[in-house]
Amino acid sequence: MSDALSAQTRTETDSLGSLEIPASAYWGVHTARANENFPIARRPVSVYPDFVRAFACVKQAAARANHEIGALDEQRATLIDRACEEVRTGMLHDQFVVGVVQGGAGTSTNMNANEVITNRALELAGHPKGDYGFINPNDHTNMSQSTNDTYPTAIKIALAFSLRSLLDELQLLSDAFAAKGREFDHIIKVGRTQLQDAVPMTLGQEFTAFAVTLREDIERLDEAVALLAEVNMGATAIGTGINVPHGYREAVVRQLRENTGLPLVSAGNLVESTSDTGVFITFSGALKRSALKLSKISNDLRLLSSGPQAGLGEINLPAVQAGSSIMPGKVNPVIPEAVSQVAYSVAGADVTVSMAVEGGQLQLNAFEPIIAHSLFQSITWLERACRTLRENCVDGITANEERLADTVARSVTVITALAPVLGYAEAAALAKEALRTNEPVADLVVERGLLGAAELAELLQPARLAGLTPEAGEVETLEKPVERPEQS
Repeated sequence: MSDALSAQTRTETDSLGSLEIPASAYWGVHTARANENFPIARRPVSVYPDFVRAFACVKQAAARANHEIGALDEQRATLIDRACEEVRTGMLHDQFVVGVVQGGAGTSTNMNANEVITNRALELAGHPKGDYGFINPNDHTNMSQSTNDTYPTAIKIALAFSLRSLLDELQLLSDAFAAKGREFDHIIKVGRTQLQDAVPMTLGQEFTAFAVTLREDIERLDEAVALLAEVNMGATAIGTGINVPHGYREAVVRQLRENTGLPLVSAGNLVESTSDTGVFITFSGALKRSALKLSKISNDLRLLSSGPQAGLGEINLPAVQAGSSIMPGKVNPVIPEAVSQVAYSVAGADVTVSMAVEGGQLQLNAFEPIIAHSLFQSITWLERACRTLRENCVDGITANEERLADTVARSVTVITALAPVLGYAEAAALAKEALRTNEPVADLVVERGLLGAAELAELLQPARLAGLTPEAGEVETLEKPVERPEQS
């Protein structure tokens, strides 16, 4: 080997032999083999920064716990701790290069973390990268650990970290819909069931309902994330705790609570916890629920804004881009369309998670990498979808008040408000007559002498039609944002 090549690489050896590693790389031989074996997703784990941060938290807690119980000397523990802290704060994320889709139950990611943290710790100590006689990725950085407890623990911590941003965006989107609900609370429109005219309501009620349904999902996701608090640190390979010193299990979970701020607890049965991935189905299901409800809302926005001349045309979505390469002036509801596509992806990811959870055999589920990738991508895309729906669509929605007023005036749906007074059969006959002649129901009622003008006006008050009178019961208006409890 030439001197020039020697200066650019270092030699690392594992049980399979030796490889040349770029001298500047913080990762090592195990990561290099993973890169050769899994050129599948072409997407490194670093695309999910919270996952990298979570792994750093796990390794840091392990180093602190091992030092606390006397298994790791202070010098090495401190160096590993410092390296982990740097990764937690965003350094060296570009060194987490293994693909998100990998065999081995996450071993490649665990070893990538061990190597990066070890080589940074060596650098902090003034040693060259690869000087594993001083600090070793397996013997020291991975002490008292296995991929089978560090990897699922890191997934759970990362999901809790990532969910905070999604919940914040869901809250902001809900607030945006609530604000539109207040803005439109005076506008009467025709409500619809099964795409057919039903009874009057306000446009504000429609948008307030969007806000309420999103806030319910914030609560459901908060409940789901609470299930992630149980971790299996100290289980090592299959839950029996082989090679774990006395006192480590309690110490590492306590250290994890401190460096993550999460209410983590040790699983009651480590063998069960190591093999069971059911919590990820529950979490994935909560994400799917939110995604599909977002898609339903997006579908409603597309319907309400359809036209603008030959559709419903009740609201206007902001024009954000030209809609056609051939039809001049056409504008499409591209933001709600994109949100629905995200929802379809999340629903598909939920199927992937379900299959991966079912596919685990005996004492370990080897398919946690695809579970992690599916969940992290769903959270990331949902967060971005909520933001673009709010900023590029909801905030700029306007109402076509004149069109809505004309529709209500000509709609036979107001007949429902008269049925208790006129009787169902008479009201139905009036509705048919109004549809046949296109004459307003109110005019027909007066012409036939069924009701006086004053009594009719009272029955057809806009507030009464929308169910806003005290007799009908107040409808929730969401005057201010609902505060969500802070995650610990």
